[in-house]
Amino acid sequence: MGEVKVIGSSGSVFCTRVEWALKLKGVAYEYIQENLLNKSELLINSNPVNKKVPVLLHDDKPIVESLVILEYIDETWKGYSLLPQDPHERATGRFWAKFVDETCVIGSWQAMQAEGEAKAKAIESVQELFAVIEKQIQGKKFFGGEQIGYLDLVMGWKCHWLSAMEEVGQMKLLDQEKFPSLHQWAKNFKQNPIIHEIMPPQENLVNYFQGGLNYLRSLATNKG
Repeated sequence: MGEVKVIGSSGSVFCTRVEWALKLKGVAYEYIQENLLNKSELLINSNPVNKKVPVLLHDDKPIVESLVILEYIDETWKGYSLLPQDPHERATGRFWAKFVDETCVIGSWQAMQAEGEAKAKAIESVQELFAVIEKQIQGKKFFGGEQIGYLDLVMGWKCHWLSAMEEVGQMKLLDQEKFPSLHQWAKNFKQNPIIHEIMPPQENLVNYFQGGLNYLRSLATNKG
């Protein structure tokens, strides 16, 4: 099916979800580590619009944006299915994936950055979003049913990345008592050998988020 490469950053869950999908499909690929502070010509030429990772190169043809890449992988390589066959279920999965990336991920990042009274409000807002997701996983092993699917890969950041964000932000977002079904789902997800294999060390993620937070605060200080 041609040569496959992933341009990514090891701390990015958006890149990791692409690797998870390829591994679940049994697709061999080359991983190209990108320096986001000094972006390569390969990245810029492959994704000239927003110059972001991840980028999937399939026979040197670039596909960008992690959600788009996941669907491309599912359509290109048969066997293990990521998205359900039913059109309504597929559309519903796409909706929740967009919801997670545009609200939960961004909201958690903002809560990590926030300070003082703003932090308490940000945490409350994120937990309201998590409560919505909690209802979607109640009574299920995975969002995709009995096996890991598209929405599970999108939600995978809650298993490992979120705890690093909580540590850096000195906060607790995913409380086990409030969100028991999400906690059980996270255990099921992490127990999969393929998922566990590609998760970066917790220390690396803490350094990744701390570095990003320090960078943003230094920019704010310089502007002041």
